[in-house]
Amino acid sequence: MAANTPQTVQQTVSAAGPDRPVDDTQRRRPTPRFDALRRLLTPRFVTGASVVLLIVAFGLIVPVFSQDPRALSGLGMAPPSPAHVGQDVFAQLGYATRGSLLIGVLVGLLTLVLSAFFGILGAYIGGITDEAFSLFTNVVLVIPGLPLMIVIGSYVQRKSILLVVLVLGITGWAAGARVLRAQTLSLRNRDYVLASRVAGERTWRVICVEILPNLLPVMSSGFVFAIIFAILGEAGLSFIGVGATGSLTWGTMLANAQNGQALLLGGWWWFVPPGLMIAVLGAGLSLINFSIDEVVNPRLRTYRPAKLKKRAALR
Repeated sequence: MAANTPQTVQQTVSAAGPDRPVDDTQRRRPTPRFDALRRLLTPRFVTGASVVLLIVAFGLIVPVFSQDPRALSGLGMAPPSPAHVGQDVFAQLGYATRGSLLIGVLVGLLTLVLSAFFGILGAYIGGITDEAFSLFTNVVLVIPGLPLMIVIGSYVQRKSILLVVLVLGITGWAAGARVLRAQTLSLRNRDYVLASRVAGERTWRVICVEILPNLLPVMSSGFVFAIIFAILGEAGLSFIGVGATGSLTWGTMLANAQNGQALLLGGWWWFVPPGLMIAVLGAGLSLINFSIDEVVNPRLRTYRPAKLKKRAALR
């Protein structure tokens, strides 16, 4: 066995010698960021992103070329036609799409900032700061947004979009803060974080350079979920009459259709489009969120047999 070993090695080397050079690209392994991006660009993510982009384009383009959505001409409850009898539901849908997306994005940004501040900063500093932030997060976590908005609506006559955004954002960031706190507690004890602290790096630089990039997938997933929560929450508030006053959203369209007895009179064109837009946008954002979760959580990743066979052949 020992005598045959050099011959076997020589045959292996000659087989992969100058006549068959080894491609260096096959030896290169993708970087972690490139590999995460490749796993993210799945058909599920592309489908969800395409749906969301189409709805965003609809909300941006239609209000520019449509007429006044509140203008009334002739009799109401007329079916869709080029004559524009009654109120233009298509124009209302365009303006409502823009209003709902604006509320969703603002609530998502507010939720992201608050959850990152109380979750990441408190967990990194530790001690009494972490205990105080954790206690405050647990208190906010049990505050329901819908009853709070109903109570505020009973005292405030004219409710602006900013008020709705503040209520939904303040009552929706606590769950994301708990997730970011748990991730930060795990990251702050890593070797590269400890090396930065020993080197005398400032707190904000350690958080922004060493910890925050590793939390971007989790924060992206929380941001997408916050948008879904905000749009559904605003639609529910507007439907029961405590939403933003004088604004056009999908929720206000459903509320106006309910007040106008569109369901009883067969006016499907009044309540079906906003309900369908909410469902389609929720489905698109959910597909994006599921794709991000597969990148964040390795247990959720799905491997296809064909890809496994191809990787085995390359090895």
